[in-house]
Amino acid sequence: MKKIAIFPGSFDPITKGHVSVIKRAIPLFDEIIVSIGINSAKNYMFPLEKRRDWIENVFANEPKVTVQTYSGLTVDFCKKVNANYILRGLRTAADFEFEKEIAHVNKMLTDGIETMFLLTEPEFAPISSSIVREVFRYGGDISSLVPPQVKINSENK
Repeated sequence: MKKIAIFPGSFDPITKGHVSVIKRAIPLFDEIIVSIGINSAKNYMFPLEKRRDWIENVFANEPKVTVQTYSGLTVDFCKKVNANYILRGLRTAADFEFEKEIAHVNKMLTDGIETMFLLTEPEFAPISSSIVREVFRYGGDISSLVPPQVKINSENK
């Protein structure tokens, strides 16, 4: 059985922390599907197409990594794409508590899908998409927080 993992998130935008987790997970899985969740109740800063393009450009030379979008329950998406793992990155102890609860609920909803946690590398621990958006919103330089493929300007919004 192929080891297929999804790495779900909004990736609004993808950060160096996300990239680090995905790259470090590549040897662990046969395929990683970066899964951009669509939540109609959420206001995104960057359009879905732009977020998808950024991720595809970051991993253009990595055949094990693909990008898909989904809405609804993550475990239902896992079933749809035959993924047996959910990959999550942990930056803080608070992340762990939050992610642990989601992992337990996912396990209650469906058997056969395991959640795997990777700790964020220390240099990326303070970086979140929310922080990147805030820095960008106030005109700060985000180039040290996102991969070089993420070109953000007023036209991307």
